[in-house]
Amino acid sequence: MVPLAASPSLISWEASLADQVVQPLPQKVAVIGAALDLGAGRRGVDMGPSAIRYAGLDARLTEIGHECFDLGNVETAVAEATSPGDERARFLPQIREACERIGERVARSAEDGALPLVLGGDHSVALGSLAGLARVHGRGGVLWIDAHGDLNSPETSPTGNVHGMVLAAALGLAGPAFEDGWGLPALDRTRVALVAVRSLDEGERLLLQELDAKVFTMSDVDRFGVERAVRESLTHIAGPGFVHVSLDMEAVDPDVAPGVGTPVRGGLSYREAHLALELVAESGLASSLDVVEVNPILDRENETGRLAVELAASALGARIL
Repeated sequence: MVPLAASPSLISWEASLADQVVQPLPQKVAVIGAALDLGAGRRGVDMGPSAIRYAGLDARLTEIGHECFDLGNVETAVAEATSPGDERARFLPQIREACERIGERVARSAEDGALPLVLGGDHSVALGSLAGLARVHGRGGVLWIDAHGDLNSPETSPTGNVHGMVLAAALGLAGPAFEDGWGLPALDRTRVALVAVRSLDEGERLLLQELDAKVFTMSDVDRFGVERAVRESLTHIAGPGFVHVSLDMEAVDPDVAPGVGTPVRGGLSYREAHLALELVAESGLASSLDVVEVNPILDRENETGRLAVELAASALGARIL
């Protein structure tokens, strides 16, 4: 883990990134629904893609100048008709099948010159996104905006829920269950950044001590501000291949985003979340985006679905002025 003490001075940091700010150009956006909730411990996030679409995603992206193509939802298994299998990694074969389908659509979209926008579903869908991107571009970097580290393995997970193993698996660090046929590892281990973290298991803490990752917990965001956290993170993950942004709506405080699978108090405020994604757009680095863990069952009048639309728009160039 990269210590904060090693960060550049505030002046040099601002100067080094000032020249990187660009205005995103209109582009093709391929929307891919991943209505999967097998990786989570609580049902309902399988309805997330519908909630986000219903909140006006297509119209909002078109409004800010993009050409939006909705490729529909990938086929996924239903928990009630499926055996969970190994309790250390529940529903893993079915999650793999769904992620293979996601990866195929992501790869095809990237090859066609579109920006893949994957709508979850639980965070396990990011394995499909990352594997598909790596198939086209080789290994890349990721900005993981989430309350959780998602760095467990079947051996360290306290729940056996695969959505808590995603980032470790994408790095090739979740063990043999994620090796054959997954298209992993998909990430360069030196190009990983986590922002808004506030809930880690012991196994995740130990792994972060070994990784060359940039980590900004919510305590760090409180101390240094979301702008510094995101700018330094983007600098850390820039490089060849691809840069993927994985936005888990649990990163946002549940007072603002109540409809999420695993809420954790003390998250990003409404404006902090928007600023984080606005900075992503200004950097011009992101080649793909996930928006995951919207749970309409727990939401208030699709408040979280609407916020997901607005945050995706900020990541893709929506501006106040």
